[in-house]
Amino acid sequence: MADQVEASSPQQIHLGVDVPERLGHVRQCLPQQTLSLGAVHGQGRGDDDGQLRPGAASPRRRSAGFPSFDRDNARCRPRHGVADQANRTFTGQDRTVKYPVRTALAKAEPVIPTGPGWWYEPKADGHRTVLRRTDDTVILYARSGRVVTSHWMDLAAAGMALRPGTTLDGEAVIWQDGRIDFGAAQARAASGIARARALAAEHPASYLVWDVLEHPDRGQTTSLPYTQRRQLLLDLLRDVQLPIQAVPATDDRSVAQTWYDTLQPQGIEGIVAKRGSAPYPAGRGWIKIRHADTEDARVVGYLGPRRRPRRLALAVGGEGAPIRLSARLDPVLAGRIADALTTATFTGERRAEGETYTRVDSNVVVEVLAGAGRHGTITVTRMR
Repeated sequence: MADQVEASSPQQIHLGVDVPERLGHVRQCLPQQTLSLGAVHGQGRGDDDGQLRPGAASPRRRSAGFPSFDRDNARCRPRHGVADQANRTFTGQDRTVKYPVRTALAKAEPVIPTGPGWWYEPKADGHRTVLRRTDDTVILYARSGRVVTSHWMDLAAAGMALRPGTTLDGEAVIWQDGRIDFGAAQARAASGIARARALAAEHPASYLVWDVLEHPDRGQTTSLPYTQRRQLLLDLLRDVQLPIQAVPATDDRSVAQTWYDTLQPQGIEGIVAKRGSAPYPAGRGWIKIRHADTEDARVVGYLGPRRRPRRLALAVGGEGAPIRLSARLDPVLAGRIADALTTATFTGERRAEGETYTRVDSNVVVEVLAGAGRHGTITVTRMR
């Protein structure tokens, strides 16, 4: 049937390095040509000395290729009531999780932070995705809270291997020619459902996970410190097959700097730094250091038709900064932003830079080219 998706297996992607056993499937997170990445996950050392080395075989390595999904055991069918599940609050012992989840954000900084207590992860260039495993299905949410399961059915099928009551935060990415290809992920997300499924058969996605928000046994985990959530995540994914995998993590800044300096050709756009003692943040509690000279801006309005905005009114910079108007939007991007704004609250008309725009109350965030200057043109590159 049309709603039954079976993911094909793409070309195998090998990390080609030795990874501590406790890291689970991290060894498939980066391609074979990656150089030594240093210590991961442990206290700058990790188990088995924590070194990622090129060319060595993992002691208990599974196939590095993406699995094919058994038609009888890995289905992810839409069911009656799934839309209701996607937006309900689940309560139980030690848990209160409201869906869609408001995801944590990161503020841009120019350099990797130093000092005790910091943990670092590679930042892949993909689409932010929350994966939720319920009792009988899998629901995927975009950063905006929109349900996007139909666009990422290969990941939904893979998510059926997770224990019910699991909610993960991570990035949907697509590998092409040995690197993470943001354009391929963008094309999938912007496509109609039929086209998205055709693209999934041609280039299956991977899900790179960095956090667990709900645990089958522990319930809601967002109040736990990062280091505890990280260990729970690795335990959850220990026996889960690709394409779901944990991102590497280290508390050694020199390792993070090596990742930053060497992994950009593989589609790693920078580093995310997190406090090991901090809970899952509400807002911009993480720090991101990216190669691209970009910054995030919140959409507070638009110019033109609601279903196809021509330009955006943006809150760029700190609190109280003046509203800026963007350059003309790319048509495909304009359509995606319009879809994301369908649930926004309209609050009337306002003026900025001598023009009138429609004001909205939304959590939609876009990426803009930085350094445009106080009066320069703001170019929107993509929706975060």
